[in-house]
Amino acid sequence: MLDLLQETFTRFWHDLLARPSGPFAFRFLLQPTMAAIAAIRAGIVDGRTGRSPYFLALWTEPGERAARLHEGLSATGRIFLLGLAMDAIYQFVVLKAFYPLEAVVVAAVLAVVPYFIIRGPAARVSRWWLSRHDAHHRAAHR
Repeated sequence: MLDLLQETFTRFWHDLLARPSGPFAFRFLLQPTMAAIAAIRAGIVDGRTGRSPYFLALWTEPGERAARLHEGLSATGRIFLLGLAMDAIYQFVVLKAFYPLEAVVVAAVLAVVPYFIIRGPAARVSRWWLSRHDAHHRAAHR
């Protein structure tokens, strides 16, 4: 049993590390870019509305947690599903097998993680930009 677990773990990491250099490597740029665009758009909305940072709100605002989580999942859902499909195709072409856990890990790392990382800073930059623009606008109308 332990040998099977070790073999599975070894295959898992070997397969994951081989993906960026194999066929369909473009998805390692495509998916994070799509996630970043979605995160920047959502961050701008957060900045305009004065909402608290996304990741922080998930942990510290229980009343908003479900709505914010749903918002993030709906923004990354299509990107995640695209990643699952592309990884499934990759696995069938290269590995001649399908390992669902590997596909989920790759899709999550390429789609969901960048979204969570980028949305908060995008909101902060948006808030800064808007406050700077408002201050400049007020100074010009004096």
